[in-house]
Amino acid sequence: MTVNPNPQVLLYPRIRKSPFFYASRRHGVAMYSVYNHTYHPRHYGDPVAEYWALLEGVTLWDVGVERQIEISGPDAFDFTNLLITRDLSKCKVGQCKYVFLTDQHGGILNDPILLRLEENRFWLSLADSDILLWARGVATHAGMDVRIEEIDVGPVQVQGPKSFALMRDLLGDSVADIRYYYLHDYTIDGIDVTVSRTGYTGEIGYEIYVHHASRDAERLWELVWEAGRAHDLRVIGPCHMRRIEGGMLAHGADITINTNPFEVGMGYDWMVDLDQEADFIGKEALRRIKAEGPHRKLVGLEIGGPELGTYNDGSMIDVLPVHRDGTRIGEVTSACRSPRLAKNIGLAMVSIEAAEVGTQLQVDIGARDASGTDLVDAVVVAKPFIDPAKDQPKGDVTALGTPDAAAGELALGV
Repeated sequence: MTVNPNPQVLLYPRIRKSPFFYASRRHGVAMYSVYNHTYHPRHYGDPVAEYWALLEGVTLWDVGVERQIEISGPDAFDFTNLLITRDLSKCKVGQCKYVFLTDQHGGILNDPILLRLEENRFWLSLADSDILLWARGVATHAGMDVRIEEIDVGPVQVQGPKSFALMRDLLGDSVADIRYYYLHDYTIDGIDVTVSRTGYTGEIGYEIYVHHASRDAERLWELVWEAGRAHDLRVIGPCHMRRIEGGMLAHGADITINTNPFEVGMGYDWMVDLDQEADFIGKEALRRIKAEGPHRKLVGLEIGGPELGTYNDGSMIDVLPVHRDGTRIGEVTSACRSPRLAKNIGLAMVSIEAAEVGTQLQVDIGARDASGTDLVDAVVVAKPFIDPAKDQPKGDVTALGTPDAAAGELALGV
């Protein structure tokens, strides 16, 4: 039998469409996947060229698959604090936080961006899992006065070193006042939007959340595109090479319900506040896990052998087994060839005994349907691979490379 290396993804009515679906496909989508039950453009023909466009210019992404769950009502603060592992009292109105939602066993259900729009109104900008159902289930038994709904809001990302210049042309000079992980409301040609200085890149960038997305998303897309012409704006898919370089997690790959925050490492453990007075789902389980210590850890790997792909090109269809002394001790969850480092790099969940920097391992990069194995040498290295302090996205947008007032904040969530 012959394996078709590039089977198509069927486009049909049963799968949801992003509010930007028809606008983004006009730019020549080459590959889709399904994320949050929604078609998602993965790349437009050349992921490596898209990588350099992100690093050197400005890029536009359709991320309408990030479904927006609004939590509102008199008890919205207490209810949201029940869902997340961080202390919500440390999040101001107009601020964003990167958060974990865990189940009663401490497993990571989702890792959304939380936006606090009012004292008792929050958005969760979701990764790929059904948190609307989870949150409504929790609310059924919480006894709180809270409303939970998926709202008609869709985000796009504008990312790269020229993103500020584009956003200033689009919205005015006040964009310079949006600090890293803060938000501001605007109206663009009659379209209401919320703009946050966030993104899935490790580069300077913004997310534009379009209100009334089913009505206004395509028009907003065209306004951004027109503003971007002067800056050589390029439409791309999520740049996984850059997010792997930055040690950013992909839910469903690097983290799942079977992964807890203390296994992730790289400082993510500070996202679990066990000292806060408020309770949250999974708190006792995570207290036990922290006391016992994790049995495995997500590490960075430099991987030998032939050049790997770009992760979002269909070349990594499954995890890659990791071996030590002939025994499988973990798996590579995300891997690619880094154009800047000229190395194969990856994130791997391995047993705690193999997690120390400098540990020599082997990775099976062979095709899953091939006979035998294809082992190459690998070594555990520190992560993130590039810009560990996240200075780049926190830089002064008006003088790139100069840390701003937010630079003293912790790397991934402020």
